[in-house]
Amino acid sequence: MPSHAPTQPAPAILVLEDGRTFHGEAFGAEGETFGEAVFNTGMTGYQETLTDPSYHRQVVVMTAPHVGNTGVNDEDPESRQIWVAGYVVRDPARVPSSWRATRSLDDELRAQGVVGISGVDTRALTRHLRERGAMRVGISSTTTDADALLARVKESGEMAGSELAGEVSTAEAYVVPAASTSSTTDGPRFRVAALDLGIKTMTPFRMAERGIEVHVLPATSSLEDVLAVEPDGLFFSNGPGDPAATTAQVELLRGALERGLPYFGICFGNQLFGRALGFETYKLKYGHRGINQPVMDRTTGKVEVTAHNHGFAVDAPLEGSTTTPYGEASVSHVCLNDDVVEGLELRDAAGALKAFSVQYHPEAAAGPHDAAYLFDRFVALMEGGL
Repeated sequence: MPSHAPTQPAPAILVLEDGRTFHGEAFGAEGETFGEAVFNTGMTGYQETLTDPSYHRQVVVMTAPHVGNTGVNDEDPESRQIWVAGYVVRDPARVPSSWRATRSLDDELRAQGVVGISGVDTRALTRHLRERGAMRVGISSTTTDADALLARVKESGEMAGSELAGEVSTAEAYVVPAASTSSTTDGPRFRVAALDLGIKTMTPFRMAERGIEVHVLPATSSLEDVLAVEPDGLFFSNGPGDPAATTAQVELLRGALERGLPYFGICFGNQLFGRALGFETYKLKYGHRGINQPVMDRTTGKVEVTAHNHGFAVDAPLEGSTTTPYGEASVSHVCLNDDVVEGLELRDAAGALKAFSVQYHPEAAAGPHDAAYLFDRFVALMEGGL
């Protein structure tokens, strides 16, 4: 049987908006793409990263040198498609090796039209982004003219000021039923209205495990749409974009807080909670993205290793509480690397918890699972026991 030499990938270039240029080879689909360059420090879970809607319009640089070893399967995606604008790796696996794999990462990127680049010194690129901050970037395997690509990078959109949740949200409401083993004989323990701002599949699953019937609603839903579900609680998901540019959902949340509806938010849901309480948000220099961020839960004093994906943060005082129209707000979680606000809580005059949020991802499909207790805290909140 005749042997065939592997096809040589096309040359590709990566150009940052400050002019720094890297050369490599096409990985995934050939073509040209633009977005915000960010880096992810996770050693595992690349399939969950690729399908996380929070990465919409971002070009993800993987700091782990070897990517694609376990291929791609149909069980691990966190949404209906790959959302990253581009993908940057150093050494892609030549052959995937996992009993769960159904295809290679390269094949999946090609099938979904995701432009990437390999053979890049991702360590040097990551150090550059840490020093200079996240910035716009272009990847091309159709040209080697760095100056021409740089001009197109500078014409591309910026993340600051972008409202993107509506671009990744579900178009129609749907229900994730409570797991039968966790429900009562009369049905689910609770019903939650979950606003899809870029929700990951594992999030409603974690709630369903605890006997919650989850009604996932489009990002454009109104307070009336939420109340029509007759929910025991309200949940805001993770998602992409600038929280300062996302206003309708903040007003929805304020209306829910006025009615005393128990609230739990993660990631983007934490930022919008902060803005609903009257705090500002700001863009981090290069963000937190990975599955190894240490966070302290100040309500218990425990430290947990957590999964992150955010480029914006809430500007709230780390000490004391702030009086809001809905109660007393305070910082409940803080990142031990840089003191970034990682969680908020709202309590009434008697000290009872009314609402809370965290900046990271407790569903953590690729791990770690230190923060899974937060879903139990949401259950306890709806039970009125906090």
